[in-house]
Amino acid sequence: MNRLLTSIQFLGWPVICGLLVALVFLQNQQLQKFARQSTETSSITPIQSPPSFADIIARAAPSVVSINATSVNVESVERASEDSLNLYLGERDSLGSGIIISDRGFILTNLHVVDTLFDAFDTEVTLSDGRRTPATVVAYDSSNDLAILHINMDDLSPIKVGKDEELEVGNIVFAIGYPRRNVGQSVSQGIVSALGNRPNSNANYIQTDAAINPGNSGGALIDREGRLVGINTSIISESGNFEGIGFATPVSTAIPAMEEMVAEAIEKNSGYLGVITGEALNEQSSRLFFGVDHIRGMLVESVDPGGAAERAGIAPGDVITQVGATTVTSGQNIMMEIRNAKPGDITSIQVYRNGQYFKLPTRLGFGQAVVIEPRNI
Repeated sequence: MNRLLTSIQFLGWPVICGLLVALVFLQNQQLQKFARQSTETSSITPIQSPPSFADIIARAAPSVVSINATSVNVESVERASEDSLNLYLGERDSLGSGIIISDRGFILTNLHVVDTLFDAFDTEVTLSDGRRTPATVVAYDSSNDLAILHINMDDLSPIKVGKDEELEVGNIVFAIGYPRRNVGQSVSQGIVSALGNRPNSNANYIQTDAAINPGNSGGALIDREGRLVGINTSIISESGNFEGIGFATPVSTAIPAMEEMVAEAIEKNSGYLGVITGEALNEQSSRLFFGVDHIRGMLVESVDPGGAAERAGIAPGDVITQVGATTVTSGQNIMMEIRNAKPGDITSIQVYRNGQYFKLPTRLGFGQAVVIEPRNI
């Protein structure tokens, strides 16, 4: 009997060990299967939801600006004699919107937003972040009701341009602009109602039911990706209020026209520094202002806010001693150097300040530099 029990104990240990090995093997198989399933699950790319309307609008909104313009118009006409008339002019304020197209300061809008008699443009731009600056109308296209403005300002947010050729009737669009004074920027949603020619016009337009109120003219019509597809232009209405029929100029028309106008404006305009200077320093005035007799150049009396000079760091009290490679000796001298350059050109301006000379890279803008020369008595 003892011998039988000893035999059973001897044979039982291998069996128990075999069972333990089998259990470990099965557990290992299950762990490997679980690991494979986890890897396969993690390799599956999650489906990304489309951006929300708020995200879309946030992308484009900083590129849309408010435009305040003063236009000169004929208020009344009076016959002075049989062959002459007296025209009485008046001014009125105009509110519209514009779109930053380039970080170089070019803004696209409608011509009717800034239009005035005698091309006496007087415009001011307010950005979405509250910054405000005068704007120069550098070109316009009356056939397409487009105008190009230029501002001297940094940290701009150009809009992303889409393709209106990809639009279809029924696509969702958003109109961004400044519909009324003291209202601020606002957004309206609608769809593409029609594509083609506007009634009584051969020009291509995007028709939309997104609300376009008077101050929205020149503002952005964007698609669901926040890309510019049109420039809000006009409405059809018997009451004068928006009735669900608005029109936008497609970017396929506006952007090529703008690029052509900008290139022509740069070609036909001279550079602009934006300073008012006093007399050219001589030995006597140098000693008077700076206590030494060898400073030569033009003393800066003021700089245009937001102008090329201010942006470069030129300040009142500086003496402009060199423009490019040319030593400044007179107002005419500095003026010719600036006029020989083009808007957008970068010119090195050397100034004397606090006993030191500084060279300041300066990107010239649009406009006309003003130089006050001393009068000979």
